[in-house]
Amino acid sequence: MFARVWIPDAEEVWKSAELTKDYKNGDSSLQLTLEDGSSIEHKLDPKTKNLPYLRNPDILVGENDLTALSYLHEPAVLHNLKVRFIDSKLIYTYCGIVLVAINPYETLPIYGTDIINAYSGQNMGDMDPHIFAVAEEAYKQMARDERNQSIIVSGESGAGKTVSAKYAMRYFATVSGSASEANVEEKVLASNPIMEAIGNAKTTRNDNSSRFGKYIEIGFDNRYRIIGANMRTYLLEKSRVVFQADEERNYHIFYQLCASAHLPELKALKLSSANDFLYTRQGRSPVIDGVDDTKELCTTRNAFTLLGINESYQMGLFQVLAAILHLGNVEIKDKDADSSIIAPNNRHLMAFCDLVGVTYQDMSQWLCHRKLKTAMETYIKPLPRLQATNARDALAKHIYAKMFNWIVEHVNKALITSIKQHSFIGVLDIYGYGLVSFDHFFQLMPCPSPLQMPKGSDDSWAQKLYNTHLKTCSLFEKPRMSNRAFIIQHFADKVEYQCDGFLEKNKDTVNEEQINVMKASKFDLLVELFLDEEKATSPVGQAPGTGGRTRLSVKPDKSRTSATSKEHKKTVGCQFRNSLQILMETLNATTPHYVRCIKPNDFKQPFSFDPKRAVQQLRACGVLETIRISAAGFPSRWTYQEFFSRYRVLMKQKDVLPDKKMTCKNVLEKLVQDQDKYQFGKTKIFFRAGQVAYLEKLRADKLRAACIRIQKTIRCWLARKKYLRKRSAAITIQRFTRGYQARCLVKFMRRTRAATVIQKFQRMYVERKRYRQKQAAALAMQTILRAYMARQKYQALLREHKALIIQKYVRGWLARRWYKRCLRAIVYLQCCLRRMRAKRELKKLKIEARSVEHFKKLNIGMENKIMQLQRKIDEQNKENRVISEKLISLETTHTAESERMRGELSRLRGAEEEARNNANRVTSMLEELERLRRELSIAQQEKKTIEDWAQTYRDEMEQMVAELKDQNGLLKTEKNDLNRLIQEQSQQMTEKMARAITEQTQQLQMDLNEERSHYQNLLTEHRRLEDKYDDLKEEMASSNVAKPGHRRTDSTHSSNESEYTYNSEFAESEEGSRAAEDVTRGIDTSLTLKLQKRLTELEQEKQSLRNELENKEEQFQRARARDDAEHKKARGAELEYESLKRQELESENKKLKHDLAEMRQSLLGNAAAGAGAPGSPAYKVLLDQLNASCEELEVRKEEVLILRSQLVSQKEAMQHKETMTEPSHYVEDVSKLKDSDELNASFSVLSSEFNSLSVLSPTPDFHKLNEDGELWLVYQGLKETNRLLESQMQTQRRSYDNEMEALRGELQNVKEENNRQQQLLAQNLQLPPEARIEASLQHEITRLTNENLEIMADDPTASREARVTILRRMVDLMEQLEKQDRTIRKLKKQLKVYSKRIGEMGAGQTEGQTSPGQMVDEPIRPVNIPRREKDFQGMLEYKKEDELKLVKNLILELKPRGVAVNLIPGLPAYILFMCLRHADYVNDDQKVRTLLTSIINSIKKILKKRGDDFETVSFWLSNTCRFLHCLKQYSGDEAFMKHNTSRQNEHSLSNFDLAEYRQVISDLAIQIYQQLIKCMENILQPMIVSGMLEHETIQGVSGVKPTGLRKRTSSIADEGTYTLDSILRQLGSFHSTMCQHGTDPELIKQVVKQQFYIIGAVTLNNLLLRKDMCSWSKGMQIRYNVSQLEEWLRDKSLMLCGAKETLEPLIQAAQLLQVKKKTDEDAEAICSMCHALTTSQIVKVLNLYTPVNEFEERVSVAFIRTIQTRLRDRCETPQLLMDTKMIYPVTFPFNPSSLALETIQIPSSLNLGFLTRV
Repeated sequence: MFARVWIPDAEEVWKSAELTKDYKNGDSSLQLTLEDGSSIEHKLDPKTKNLPYLRNPDILVGENDLTALSYLHEPAVLHNLKVRFIDSKLIYTYCGIVLVAINPYETLPIYGTDIINAYSGQNMGDMDPHIFAVAEEAYKQMARDERNQSIIVSGESGAGKTVSAKYAMRYFATVSGSASEANVEEKVLASNPIMEAIGNAKTTRNDNSSRFGKYIEIGFDNRYRIIGANMRTYLLEKSRVVFQADEERNYHIFYQLCASAHLPELKALKLSSANDFLYTRQGRSPVIDGVDDTKELCTTRNAFTLLGINESYQMGLFQVLAAILHLGNVEIKDKDADSSIIAPNNRHLMAFCDLVGVTYQDMSQWLCHRKLKTAMETYIKPLPRLQATNARDALAKHIYAKMFNWIVEHVNKALITSIKQHSFIGVLDIYGYGLVSFDHFFQLMPCPSPLQMPKGSDDSWAQKLYNTHLKTCSLFEKPRMSNRAFIIQHFADKVEYQCDGFLEKNKDTVNEEQINVMKASKFDLLVELFLDEEKATSPVGQAPGTGGRTRLSVKPDKSRTSATSKEHKKTVGCQFRNSLQILMETLNATTPHYVRCIKPNDFKQPFSFDPKRAVQQLRACGVLETIRISAAGFPSRWTYQEFFSRYRVLMKQKDVLPDKKMTCKNVLEKLVQDQDKYQFGKTKIFFRAGQVAYLEKLRADKLRAACIRIQKTIRCWLARKKYLRKRSAAITIQRFTRGYQARCLVKFMRRTRAATVIQKFQRMYVERKRYRQKQAAALAMQTILRAYMARQKYQALLREHKALIIQKYVRGWLARRWYKRCLRAIVYLQCCLRRMRAKRELKKLKIEARSVEHFKKLNIGMENKIMQLQRKIDEQNKENRVISEKLISLETTHTAESERMRGELSRLRGAEEEARNNANRVTSMLEELERLRRELSIAQQEKKTIEDWAQTYRDEMEQMVAELKDQNGLLKTEKNDLNRLIQEQSQQMTEKMARAITEQTQQLQMDLNEERSHYQNLLTEHRRLEDKYDDLKEEMASSNVAKPGHRRTDSTHSSNESEYTYNSEFAESEEGSRAAEDVTRGIDTSLTLKLQKRLTELEQEKQSLRNELENKEEQFQRARARDDAEHKKARGAELEYESLKRQELESENKKLKHDLAEMRQSLLGNAAAGAGAPGSPAYKVLLDQLNASCEELEVRKEEVLILRSQLVSQKEAMQHKETMTEPSHYVEDVSKLKDSDELNASFSVLSSEFNSLSVLSPTPDFHKLNEDGELWLVYQGLKETNRLLESQMQTQRRSYDNEMEALRGELQNVKEENNRQQQLLAQNLQLPPEARIEASLQHEITRLTNENLEIMADDPTASREARVTILRRMVDLMEQLEKQDRTIRKLKKQLKVYSKRIGEMGAGQTEGQTSPGQMVDEPIRPVNIPRREKDFQGMLEYKKEDELKLVKNLILELKPRGVAVNLIPGLPAYILFMCLRHADYVNDDQKVRTLLTSIINSIKKILKKRGDDFETVSFWLSNTCRFLHCLKQYSGDEAFMKHNTSRQNEHSLSNFDLAEYRQVISDLAIQIYQQLIKCMENILQPMIVSGMLEHETIQGVSGVKPTGLRKRTSSIADEGTYTLDSILRQLGSFHSTMCQHGTDPELIKQVVKQQFYIIGAVTLNNLLLRKDMCSWSKGMQIRYNVSQLEEWLRDKSLMLCGAKETLEPLIQAAQLLQVKKKTDEDAEAICSMCHALTTSQIVKVLNLYTPVNEFEERVSVAFIRTIQTRLRDRCETPQLLMDTKMIYPVTFPFNPSSLALETIQIPSSLNLGFLTRV
């Protein structure tokens, strides 16, 4: 293999070639072969004899860091960048301390939040190059070194500087967050659209080129969070406002306004198309492809609004911009050779003046004139047209510059903050340079010192430059063909500058009078722009056509004289120099980080690389200089372990020593003879350029030789294996051939023998058939003959048998008749004899019965006799029954036999008659036989004919049937096909439906998981906001001075702590402060619960009131019926009462009439004008009447109040007893009493009427007294008042009487019931225990029946309910009675068994001295039965003041480690629930709520305090879940009580429904789970990359490659690094801790699934961002590591928890690294295999695939495109990285506990002695 070199090329700059002939010293040329196969001869330079650059080995091509290349030169750098950019689609590359960024001209998915999170916290060399890595390095150094940082982004126009700076700022805004609520990071990012609109423009090389320098300082506080920003601008290109080159545009804002001129709010600007204005049409390219200027203006306006620039200011800025456009269209004409003029009523000038608020005359005057001042006089000089045009343009540029500075100032005001800035990171985006052969002065950076030449010319200035610098400065040159130009050798390249118009351009003055006109404007914003303008304006203008960029940065001192102000007239060059000096001072005070942007082509084609343009920029931006500096030293660096691992193949066994450092030294001394080529450091070996390539060549040669040997051996093995296979095949063929021949011979012999056997059997068959025919004929004849003889014999036997039967039955009948006659005679004789004997015996018995002694004798043995007689009677009865049954059966048999005999006799007689008839018919039958024979012969003939026809018909039918069968077969085939098709379609439909159902189910599951995830994310956000709120409160508390008498409560307490105090030491003065805290609190769990509960209570109260109203209406109807009956009884008393009242009212009416008459007479008698005046008689009479009425009203009001108080007290008493009989009356009374306000109203009416009597009319009509009839109204009011009071009193009296009557009746009923109960109790005590139970049961039934009857009388519905209740109660009582009976029987049986055992034991001891039936009186030893001290109910009682101590000892100060080891799992949860049970048991609502609130807040507090401790979080997750399960298990809900024991069901909560708190605790458990996942992630995160990717689990499989200047983590395990075993140990620790804490198994599965997801996601993300990890050997390492994780799952029995599925993307990525990647079949296999990876991830892995050895091949671009084509139709998200922050939605399946609460013991170590077991 010959060496490969780089040779220069005109098109590709450098071209690769390979030597075909060895080079020898003195050769003038090299024989080379290009990559396309062509051969060339390369001539060497005869002067230098320099050889071509050598190529790097293929394994070094595509490195992340250019300094990692062994050969560091221009072609190697260019090729490495090209390979990364074109083949791997990687745009970032390190070059030492510089990040090289190539513009892809395409949007790439590498700037999302997931990428930012991946780079956050990583070392710069650990990940692939990225702008985020530079930003992270700057952020990290700022925090570590306490030093300000700068990121310097440079490059030519269109290289992507602005975008790079924007992404850097986005990174800072994302990773640091904001220290305030002002969204500073959003404002920093929002400043970009504004600055791009007013400072960016389209150039020939870039559609969005920044035409100013921008330095943004992003400020951070002491916690390194963004607090604000400050923007500095440099070198604004003002000349672009008035002039644009061809194919370029003015600033974007002008085109945005012109495109939006149709908007109503912009109509006043009088704008139109951009082609209508001079300042926007010069470049002849007003539109940018793909950019909507109207939408861009909306974006700009939104950014203005976000930064606090309101709508009025925005419209003012738009007015200024529109005025600039109109000013550019002002046409200035020649008046004569030395003067110019503007046509009157120029519409553009008028529009300009209207927009900026100046007069038309002043503006037209000073656009064409200028004022000259001398020492004594002032002259107004006209300007020629060219100078006037320049002055107009200078004014436009000046206004734009002022507006630009004003916007920058206000943006900075919006970004500034009041928080003290601790440090900052600056991002410099300096606009680009152009690589051209010559340029104007304004691209001279840096420029020479300005020369004061007030009367000089461009030629004299050029000559002065030649004389001054041509011989003294090597960087200054003079062109050969020009005397008005010069050349400066920049760092980038040589640039030629033209001196034409230099002096005028350098001055760039603005007319002072024009500035004064602007200052006199009526437009406030314009005046604000020119507020600080100096008298003699600075020369900041420029002539059109220039490329200058200036910035007004120095403001004049107004106190100075005009002479000194002239010193402040700075030229453009001076401004350039000052701006650069300020910028350099700022950068020198920070730590710089460099980003060099490269433009790959001039046509903006995506991923197109032009080597010429790239080399120009590499040379210009200093990348190659950096490479040369690196190449001069030791660019390649290896640690000793890495070198040993990589080049172990070059060592012999004897060279390997225990000391790796000494081994490496010995090997290097043998391999590299020149010791200057390397140096040994403390931990690394340093190599000069080219040495790594040499070592790689030696390694490749060694491996190649080993490969050849392996190939030789394998080929020999394959050839021998092939020979052995052929030999075995030949032997097999021979064996099978011989076997075939032998089988043929045997077959012939078998056939011959078979033919003989067939002949033998055929002959035997013929003979046997003949014999069997003869035998059959003989047997048939014998059969017929024997049958005839048998029939004759049968007939004879049958007749004889029948005759015997007849004789038998006749004789039997005669014998039975004689027997019965004899039997009757004998019985009659016996009866007569026995009757006679019985009479005699009776007489004797009567005589003996009279003697007592005989009676006693008879009694002796009477019982035995009775038993014997009874036994005899039973035996006789049995015998009688048997005999009766036999007799009945005999009679039945006899009857059946008789019937059968009669039938047989009849049949025989019929047969005899038939035989006679048959004899007569024989003759006729013979005749008939002859006739039939004749007919038979005829029928045979006809049959033959029919058979012939039938045969023909049969043939036709068979043919037809055959055809039909064929058709049927076809139809069946079609039917089968159709059936198969239908079945297939049905199966397809079934499968389709199943898939659809499955997809719908999966979609529903996904939707459910999304909802859960969304809900849990909201909980996370809620917790984050709570923590943020608490932090802010702490900061405010720490910043404020404590006031006397005020103490701030803990921020973790919720609002419930303000309602229910934990300790008596909390003063009342704190309640106000806590209430204030609760008002400021955004979200309060307890308040929400209380509001929800209050709402539920109100709804329930509403429903109960509605039901009560319905019940009241029903009761009212029933009460009305009862009232009718009761009123009839009390009618007499009421009539008397009513008569008395009537008399009283009549007398009252008479009195009122009398008073009215007196008033009328008084009024009639004094009809004078002053009759109604105060002091008159009428007035006095009315006053007296009114006073009396008032006194009466007061008395009535007092009576009403007394009655109301009595009624309310009686009502409360009746409600307590629930025995109110007439509630409707009370409701009516209360409703009437509530109308007592009407009395006050009536009183006020009377007062007002009395006051109006002073204007009484003299008319005598009492209805119209005082014109309004006040007296009549008074009279009517008094009457209504009296009536109202009387009706209320009557109603109250009736209700009171009814109530008293009801109470008396109830009292009497209670007394009677008490007496009855006492009597029953006395009776029951006298009864035995068995009868006592039945008596109590009967009494209970009787009581319930009476109650039922009473309820039925009142309410049928209630009676039905009561009946059902009674039945249920009766059933329960019966069941209890049966249970007690069964228990008694069981105890009796046990007593018998024990007695028997005791008897047997006693019998054994006495050894037969007692009989078996006797009992031995021995003392029985008492049995010791253990007794429980007390039957606990599983509750814990505590005092209210001990609540704080409870949560303190059990939650805040509890150490999980001791509890997990020594106590039962979930003990704190059980204890807290038992305390809650007691609060529920005593029905203390406040205690329940305060306890639950304390528990929740204390858990939150401990998690906030020790949230980073895994054991603490796991412990409280387990206990919170257990507490939640207890709330469910003992809630009383049937769904949760299925697995409870009866005892556990008795412990259910009885008074409170805590479903709302269950939801709160479930949310708390979700938050704890998320905290647990976060804690685990923080622990696992540092281990994952090192253990899963970098550590070599299988030693020797993967090799390392040389590293560059950037440190990169080695895959060789050092001390202190994490390995796979570290991850497995940590997982085991997590699992064992959760198991010890008693975590639910299902919850453990979810935790493990989340752990494995984090491991897989982090590993895959790092794999996708690290090119050095994408190799075949690394894929094998990953697959082995994954297998170890799966083995861990098997050991823990967690294979079914879904954790393995989360590793599927990582597994497929590892497989993708190992499969073949060449052909279309490989592409198809990859597409089908990598279903868990997205298209972008697959393409990324293929692009990053890097060979580690020479024998591996890179993935071709064509293969990657094939993969992209095949995966084009995938519907998936374009996200590249997995979301490592994603948390699966957690569920808490109900897991009831079998532990009985009453058995739980509280250890003394918990210090809970104040709790009392109940």
